[in-house]
Amino acid sequence: MNNVTNSPNGKPPRAGFRLDKHNGKLMGVSAGIANYTGIDPIIVRIGFVAATLLGFGLTIPIYIAVGLIAD
Repeated sequence: MNNVTNSPNGKPPRAGFRLDKHNGKLMGVSAGIANYTGIDPIIVRIGFVAATLLGFGLTIPIYIAVGLIAD
């Protein structure tokens, strides 16, 4: 029996984190996190927006840093 969880795009999750520029909206960070964790990219995007609106000001620089450093 295989317990591999499929990612939202129907492919098995990758072994390591990578940006998903093909399915991404802005630099592919949220899509990459979604592929890595196996959850829907919309949930990740909503999380980033919610964290930004709730006053966690570091979410935007962290998002940009991950987009520039990863891959």
